[in-house]
Amino acid sequence: MAARLYLGTARYSSWSLRGWLLVRLAGLRAEEIFVPLAGGNSPEVKKISPSGLVPYLEHDGAEIWESLAIAEYCADLNPALWPAGRVAKARARAIAAEMHSGFRGLRLAMPMNLGRTDYAGLGQNPESLADIARIETLWAQTRAAFGAGGPYLFGADFNAADAMYAPVVARLLTYAPPLSAAAKTYCDAVRAHPLVAEWYYTAAKEPQSWQLEKYESLA
Repeated sequence: MAARLYLGTARYSSWSLRGWLLVRLAGLRAEEIFVPLAGGNSPEVKKISPSGLVPYLEHDGAEIWESLAIAEYCADLNPALWPAGRVAKARARAIAAEMHSGFRGLRLAMPMNLGRTDYAGLGQNPESLADIARIETLWAQTRAAFGAGGPYLFGADFNAADAMYAPVVARLLTYAPPLSAAAKTYCDAVRAHPLVAEWYYTAAKEPQSWQLEKYESLA
């Protein structure tokens, strides 16, 4: 089945990382087309995506341009993308939806930049720290209820919920705000996952001309 997955700059595009992880986790073979972002208004993306945003997946006649919709579509192809069991699956969908719609303070104060190692301590304000505290609570509660037997939110398997929070992990590693030991351990586990490591490698290979000053001059 022919498939195309349109993605933005790997260095910056947190939503592209989510979509890419979901597609890869589902085992869906797709041509991956990276489009450099222009920072807020990307004409090249508007040419290819119905919403003017990425990620955007085309597969077997389906057009999917929202990350949660991509998650559900991929789960139709591979149900293991969500944890087994009614209660665990409900929890995973709830925390994924909260990530999708919330945490604006964190997004604004700590934009994802996978290439910087000198942003530690930046971006801390009441809004971003409140978002981080909420995320730590979500992670801790989820791990306590469902995470036995492995390092991820629902145990041994890295699933759609982890994919939704992978860009948060990237932000926390880049900006290094105060975190609990448990949160740091989870961040390390996500960063070490082979797919996350592959995305970082992809970001490191991108042309320097794709870099945007607004994200590279925070320090």
